[in-house]
Amino acid sequence: MEYTIKRSNRKTLCIAIERDRRVVVQAPFSLSDGDIDRLVEKKRDLILKKINNPQKYPQHPLPKEFVSGEGMMFLGKLYRLEIVDDLDTELEFDNIFRISRHNQSKAHTVFKEWYRRQAEKIISPIAEKFAKQLGVRFNQCKVSEMKYRWGSCTVSGNLNFNWRIIKAPVSVINYIIVHELAHLRESNHTPEFWNIVSIQEPHYQQAKQWLKDHGNQLEIDF
Repeated sequence: MEYTIKRSNRKTLCIAIERDRRVVVQAPFSLSDGDIDRLVEKKRDLILKKINNPQKYPQHPLPKEFVSGEGMMFLGKLYRLEIVDDLDTELEFDNIFRISRHNQSKAHTVFKEWYRRQAEKIISPIAEKFAKQLGVRFNQCKVSEMKYRWGSCTVSGNLNFNWRIIKAPVSVINYIIVHELAHLRESNHTPEFWNIVSIQEPHYQQAKQWLKDHGNQLEIDF
């Protein structure tokens, strides 16, 4: 079985399956490659079962065609798209998305840039609010292109978030941000970690389930 090893100062071994079905083993420096291989082999059947689970890895929905009447997701809601003859800006949003016929051919790029700007504007203040409540500090909060993760927290205290999460409901965005901030207090997914998350987001389980059920809708580039 092919897998990628990522070593750190963590104390335990963790096997994660990314959304592209890659197996990533997060391991402490103290474990040899041979030890890791034996531990992974013991969990081989369970790993293969998860990789081949159609509910965990559903088919992606069809890409958008950017025609009038399509629904575009933003903060957990679908808003109608209208193609209009003329528009002063590249994209207009007022409970309806409007894009000019002239920009229709590059709508993918226009929407992606709009979503990223919204993510940059909305995510950072939420991170600051929860960081204050948690009593932690982060260095930077960035929105970027992340193919297989919703967010990450580096050992140096930098937060990174997938711009696509701005399509999700606010409760889901809050959960993703709290999840990464909680790693500044507890690096592993221990009971204490989930206790920290639950204090800030008591209904985080619903957010996790939403991501399992609808995450593929966020991942598609329209």
